[in-house]
Amino acid sequence: MPSLDEHARSQAILSALGAAGRVEVNDLAQRLEVSPVTIRKDLDALEQRAALRRVRGGAVAAAVVDEGSFETRLRTRRAEKTAIARAVAPLVQDGDVIALDSSTSCHFLARELLHRRSLVVITNSMPTATLFSERSEATVLVTGGIVRRSARSVVGLINDVLAGRGRIHKGFIGAHAVSAERGVMDMALEEVQAKQHFAAHCSELYGLVDSSKFGSFSLHTATPLSQLTALYTGAGADPTVVAAIERAGTRVHRVAVPEEHR
Repeated sequence: MPSLDEHARSQAILSALGAAGRVEVNDLAQRLEVSPVTIRKDLDALEQRAALRRVRGGAVAAAVVDEGSFETRLRTRRAEKTAIARAVAPLVQDGDVIALDSSTSCHFLARELLHRRSLVVITNSMPTATLFSERSEATVLVTGGIVRRSARSVVGLINDVLAGRGRIHKGFIGAHAVSAERGVMDMALEEVQAKQHFAAHCSELYGLVDSSKFGSFSLHTATPLSQLTALYTGAGADPTVVAAIERAGTRVHRVAVPEEHR
């Protein structure tokens, strides 16, 4: 195995922790081909970020990180998310096959697409699937797996559902945070994996991220910037972070939000 940097080791540690609920220093050191001292430092750093809890000989999962209920997030920055959704909606044409993740930004986009004809919509969001099934003629494919109640999403078996079905024309994902170094990030590992599965099957991939997410802290990288076709956000996004992202090669579209609705 090639030598991993700290971020890559942290991702591997959190993946192992998510699978087993506990990790051991010696086992991780052998698996990642580094010293136990290095692993202990990695675990200490992750504990400081509240990503796990240190115990004798290793670490256990921390209390579940809650990114906020879907309903709460739906009420946050509504005007900005609506403006972003309206700017993105023209990318979707009649007859497209699209993927929408469980983010509220993508739910706002869904509201703008209800009158498109012959859409095929693939989503892991229960509210978005319900919206399309009740208020449009779209064909809706819901991924299988486990329900995350707070996010009202379905995670776990997305790749099994998508495998062998061909390419998705356009995919749209939200984020808990975005940075030039780490790309699109999320707090929940299950949501990260869902975004990764969508990204792997999409010919084009767009990030829909409100301006508060630029430079925010998050845990797991869902997609690097190199996988994004473009990123859409509000005009208030941190210009320093936006400039760094554009220097990394990803186009950022900043959308104006009407003054009276900010």
